[in-house]
Amino acid sequence: MISRKRILLVDDDPDLLRLLKLRLVAAGFTVESVAGSQEALTCCVLFRPHVVVTDLRMDDIDGIGLFKILREQYPTLPVIIMTAHGTIEDAVDATREGVFGFVSKPVNHSLLIEKLNEATRYNGMSEVAEDVEPWRRAVLTKSPLMEELLSQAFRVAQGRANVFLSGQSGTGKELMARAIHEASPRREGPFIAVNCSAIPDNLFEAEIFGYRKGAFTGALRDHDGLFRAASGGTLFLDEIGDMPKPFQAKLLRAVQEMSVRPIGAVQDESVDVRIVCATHMDMEQAMAEGKFREDLYYRLSVVTLTLPTLQERPEDITLLAQHFLRELAETYAADVRGFSPEAMEVLVSFHWPGNIRQLRNVVEQCLALSTTSLIPLSLVQNALRDAPGTFLPLQEAKEQFERNYLARLLQSTNGNVSQAAKLAKRNRTEFYRLLSRYGMNPSFFKETSES
Repeated sequence: MISRKRILLVDDDPDLLRLLKLRLVAAGFTVESVAGSQEALTCCVLFRPHVVVTDLRMDDIDGIGLFKILREQYPTLPVIIMTAHGTIEDAVDATREGVFGFVSKPVNHSLLIEKLNEATRYNGMSEVAEDVEPWRRAVLTKSPLMEELLSQAFRVAQGRANVFLSGQSGTGKELMARAIHEASPRREGPFIAVNCSAIPDNLFEAEIFGYRKGAFTGALRDHDGLFRAASGGTLFLDEIGDMPKPFQAKLLRAVQEMSVRPIGAVQDESVDVRIVCATHMDMEQAMAEGKFREDLYYRLSVVTLTLPTLQERPEDITLLAQHFLRELAETYAADVRGFSPEAMEVLVSFHWPGNIRQLRNVVEQCLALSTTSLIPLSLVQNALRDAPGTFLPLQEAKEQFERNYLARLLQSTNGNVSQAAKLAKRNRTEFYRLLSRYGMNPSFFKETSES
């Protein structure tokens, strides 16, 4: 099984690069090597290393300079610096800056491998060479943008900080919340998800905090509530922006004190919950309009992660479409193996306003209607045209309108071009030019009328 631990080596000494690469490949790493910082920056985009090992002294940009650029672009990417010229002051300064490690030349290969293993664990990599680490298995991606986000999510998961997930509807916020839970020390505890927009306002406190038997009419037994049900694990509050304002003060106190008081109880009960929230709403606007408490927002958003739209991660469209096709084909017991090249090209070029959720719906519609082993272009085009909330490009919409408009005119005049041109307030020559553009033969409409 091939290791997914990708290491990028940067050094202007070709002999050292060759030796280090041989040693690291033999140790089970996947290695790319480049001779300078500019090449390294380009390679990072394509290779997506889990760790960068760079020399300190180089002609173009030195190791510290490379690290600073990488830190801006990939905040969680560990960087190990090698040097034969470094001093204690260099090592201390580099560590303060956030460099993961410092290795002296000549390089002790065992020590370097030990540091690399430590760095990949720190970066969310599995000890065992696997295709996908278990905690992130549900998040399918080969996008550099998503890989960086997952790396940040892994880092956050190791602590206790509450996490706020922002992003458009359909970008996979619940999957990311589950990944954070699975990457955390709380993974053996419960993961409880609740959609705040689905709970009636008058039932919020009872659902979240629970109640005692007899607390109100219909309370025939004790009910734990979601906070206590999630104790020892993670509580995921989806669409937190839809939470009613009166309840927000009570939730703030519960988050601050880590205790809840069920309805009908006389004492608070301690809970141990990690809260992950999500919304597609503009929270800055919601707070400015007084719809959401600022103090609660800042308690819940200790760390904010923003999920990219599907349009921002086009590398994943093919991967996700094929995954959904395999998954749904099994459900439908359908013998459909893929998309035609033309169909896939349209999927990749589409703008996906509904993001991953819309892509899955389109794949399911195509699968349900397909009569061949490869889904054809026509089915994809029809599915995208029927998708709610989608818009054709302006030129395509204009052409579609003109084509339909001309067809209706010719139908209503039984293919009489003179009458149709008069109704359209165009001269015959211009009208014939329009018909020619769309390949319309007036005689067809005469035959259709007669038949």
